[in-house]
Amino acid sequence: MSDNLKHPLDSTAFEESLERLSKVAKIEGFSDEEEEEKAEAEQRQGSMIPGNARVQRYLVAIEYIGTRFSGSQQQATDRTVAGVLQEAFHKFIGQPVKILCSSRTDAGVHALSNVCHVDVERISKRKPGEVLPPHEPAVVQKAVNHFLQKNEGDVMVIDVRCVPNNYHARYKARERTYFYRLLSGSDPLSILEKDRAWHVPEELNLRSMQEACRVLVGSHDFSSFRAAGCQAKSPVRCLDELNVTEVPSTPYFPSITERTWNSSNNGDALTCSSQAESEVSTNAGALVGSTIGDSFGMRRRHRCYVVTARGRAFLYHQVRLLVGALKCVGTGELTVADVERILEAKTVSAAKPMAPAAGLYLARVKYEFP
Repeated sequence: MSDNLKHPLDSTAFEESLERLSKVAKIEGFSDEEEEEKAEAEQRQGSMIPGNARVQRYLVAIEYIGTRFSGSQQQATDRTVAGVLQEAFHKFIGQPVKILCSSRTDAGVHALSNVCHVDVERISKRKPGEVLPPHEPAVVQKAVNHFLQKNEGDVMVIDVRCVPNNYHARYKARERTYFYRLLSGSDPLSILEKDRAWHVPEELNLRSMQEACRVLVGSHDFSSFRAAGCQAKSPVRCLDELNVTEVPSTPYFPSITERTWNSSNNGDALTCSSQAESEVSTNAGALVGSTIGDSFGMRRRHRCYVVTARGRAFLYHQVRLLVGALKCVGTGELTVADVERILEAKTVSAAKPMAPAAGLYLARVKYEFP
């Protein structure tokens, strides 16, 4: 998944600076929530200059396409979301920074909104050593996005907020929501959907998948949906929401039946058409935007299903393992009773293969602000 791109700012001095900025150890395959005592210890170590009133901590919400990243967390050689964001901040303020994410996503996983925090001390570039008032959040967002777009343009800052220096993006998160997209249909996946969804050639039984969700929602020992390498001390997690819904098959364009022709357009040639609307089925295999006699060049539509998983914290690969089981229920490979037995087995060896990374989206990280 990674292009193994060498960061242009990489140097021994830069790495040493980052080491001084944070002593937080890099942990692979951890859960989003650790014990409170560890959170407090990391908070004490995580500030660039603890207790220094000249340092402003920003909470930064970002979206990204995960396809060309080796995950969100900083790595020594591979291209990561945190690494690209650190470079953009470095170019903006002229100093190295340390990005700490609320949730660490795997290679290929996307984010509609992940959140991180960063400590910035604004020092004058004209008068080295002179400390200036912190930048306004809107200035930070615009400037960092400027440098991100000069890179590959697959990360964007969507919101910035000033927070106290002990406000931790990961440990202050109250809730996380993930979406997983599945496209069902025998035709090959559109190139516009490449690495954006899991293509399932078989038809999926939505009702059965929803019944399986009811078995899994709530507080359980999710050892069967916890990948090897997970470092969380407890396998118990609470799923506040787990459901499957069918949605329009493409986020890009409406089908003929989804378009409306309103008389209030007053004859505007840009919004009206003399062509009568045609009835187009939304079932898998139906032609998008075609009539029976005019089907050439029209792509057959897939049925699109979205799994929503919401809770305070998740185990390593928990969502993808849950989706893997739900997909098998949808195709008939598993029954709802089988899912109950997998849950009760409390071992990941009882689970079905997990869903690929490409269909997973971190949708939202929720906070409570003072």
